[in-house]
Amino acid sequence: MSENITENALRGGVGDVYGYVRADGKVLRNGRGEEILLRGVGFGSWLLPEGYMWRFPDGGDRPRRIERMIRELVGEEKAARFWALYYDRYVAEADIARIAAEGFNSVRVPLLARTLLEEGEPVRFKPDMIARIDRVVRWCEQYGLYVILDLHGAPGGQTGTNIDDSERDLPELFLDAANRVRTVTLWRLLAERYRDEWIVAGYDLLNEPLPEWFAAHNDSVMPFYEEVIAAIREVDDRHMIILEGVHWATDWSIFDALPDDNVLLQFHKYWNAPDTASIQVYLEHRERLNAPLFMGEGGENNKDWYAGAFRLFEDHDISWNFWTWKKMDTGNSPCSIRRPEGWDLLVRYLEGGDKPAPDDAERILWAYLDNLPIERCDYEPAVVRSLFLRAPVRIPAVFYGYEGEGKSFGLARSLTERDTISQPAFGSGAQVEGFRAEDGTDIRFVVPGRTAPNFQHGGGEEWREDEWMYVTLRPGEWLAYGCEAAAPRGTAVGSATGKSAIRLRVQSEGGGKLHVSDGRDASATTVEWAEDGWHTVTAKLERAGLPGDAVRHMVIKAADRPIGVAWLELLD
Repeated sequence: MSENITENALRGGVGDVYGYVRADGKVLRNGRGEEILLRGVGFGSWLLPEGYMWRFPDGGDRPRRIERMIRELVGEEKAARFWALYYDRYVAEADIARIAAEGFNSVRVPLLARTLLEEGEPVRFKPDMIARIDRVVRWCEQYGLYVILDLHGAPGGQTGTNIDDSERDLPELFLDAANRVRTVTLWRLLAERYRDEWIVAGYDLLNEPLPEWFAAHNDSVMPFYEEVIAAIREVDDRHMIILEGVHWATDWSIFDALPDDNVLLQFHKYWNAPDTASIQVYLEHRERLNAPLFMGEGGENNKDWYAGAFRLFEDHDISWNFWTWKKMDTGNSPCSIRRPEGWDLLVRYLEGGDKPAPDDAERILWAYLDNLPIERCDYEPAVVRSLFLRAPVRIPAVFYGYEGEGKSFGLARSLTERDTISQPAFGSGAQVEGFRAEDGTDIRFVVPGRTAPNFQHGGGEEWREDEWMYVTLRPGEWLAYGCEAAAPRGTAVGSATGKSAIRLRVQSEGGGKLHVSDGRDASATTVEWAEDGWHTVTAKLERAGLPGDAVRHMVIKAADRPIGVAWLELLD
């Protein structure tokens, strides 16, 4: 790819983005041998447009259907012009610069084989499409972001659904030998092209292969992975191989042994409980296979869920990638593309309605293109803050740390007493079933009526009142909340000293008291309130200075009577 391959291969980087990434037992190391976590965002809908990110119905749920609509509306010539502008504007240098400035250190680039490759044989890249990937790789090297190449849509499709641009809703990668050969060749070509690019962190061989209704083909996945790895290793022995399980990357029963000595194992996490029990199977595979973990897709929820889920990954030393960087008319991705006036005309057409006039269709589509650059998007900094737990940010109290008793929480009750908790210390909220039960903490609903939590808020909807939970702390019990997983570029994590402030939502009977500290070893500030019921209180704290990249922790501790805590908000 590079005209100065040798120089490029030896070049350094920015911060922990330095040199080739490699799996070393259960951790990742950069080119200096330093242990790192990948913290990144995915470029969903860039090279593989996804209809839900365009706010389209099923008739426009995948690239080929969107392409057909645009051809029907404006003709072949203007459609070709549309897509050239789309690809150039959806991810541009300004996006890369902003991602790096926010403190991320990586990006995941989904690829669609159909639009990346020329038709027919021999297998070869379309010059304009591979040039766009090259350009992003160069920008990422300039700004200090590792690049993960993700085959999101393999030849024929690996899932048989809209997310791989399936033509017939079948996983034809595993049904047609020609598709298998074409995919192996594609990966060999990519490895040949990027083998000397240290900024490329690794090769994500298949995105979410084989949902459970195609499980009859599961036995084909590992032999396929092995065939691809063999082809890659013929030309590239340095880059990391990234492997996903079947059924949306969540079923790891296919992993009996590692097929290579430089492997990162990837799972995805959506719309379920952000607790250790939910990822226990992956933690067990890490121990058994002695391999690092990567949560390669997670998101599409509300900011409160993000605060819990991404702290979960941090506390368990799991690299992560947020899905997704940019989509239309959203409050739960960092970049929200503004919906053009008249967009509903396209939606109705996809639903079987009237065809918009050519002039109207062109106006709407080009208005959409004008809205794609990050400078024209509505930026949602609160989303990024919730991923890193960077102030100002709200953290539901039930998302205290995941490092276990003694580090993330302390209880004053015996094991027997924890097992027999049934009546609340006050109020009438029922205990929450099936969430963080292994900790022994007393988690209840703020209002009566529910017993099971709901973490399915795919549109970013706020929790309803009856979905909110709280933690009861008896006297002397405490909770710790890790925050500031990474700082914006140019600042140091945990280095600040001085004043900080925190706001809490609390309750108790007859008033209450708690101790709050900014740091596990910092002096505490006492906060009191005089009446029953829920109250919002604020504490001013001394912020402890921390060395290097040490994690900041907010600690709350019950004083002389039981208290309930629903959330805390770091103000600065």
